[in-house]
Amino acid sequence: MQESWTFDFPFDRPSSDRWSWLIFNQQRDLGIFLSYYYKRQGAVVEKVRLAAEPQLDSLDSGTLILRFELVYFNACQDLHETQVEEMKLSFQFDAAKKNLTLVGAYWPAREPDEI
Repeated sequence: MQESWTFDFPFDRPSSDRWSWLIFNQQRDLGIFLSYYYKRQGAVVEKVRLAAEPQLDSLDSGTLILRFELVYFNACQDLHETQVEEMKLSFQFDAAKKNLTLVGAYWPAREPDEI
């Protein structure tokens, strides 16, 4: 499984203050995007933030590491736990369309066991 998400990014180029703008304004969508990776574990993602400055491969692409809280909640089992996780993402900026595509980590899906 490898998820991707495209965000509107109304700037000419990504920079540190613009990354802050994206994370602040797209907090909910970033949480949904990252939650796809943890849905089988029953967790949702909250409080997304940059763990380090993004590393550029070119002017329009590179990698970044996001830090976030995984929240496990189940009222029937009286469960409410949080843990901090990080994920390395790649990004591609399209200046013509003014959007930024984030691509998450590749997690191979396990095939069903044979009987």
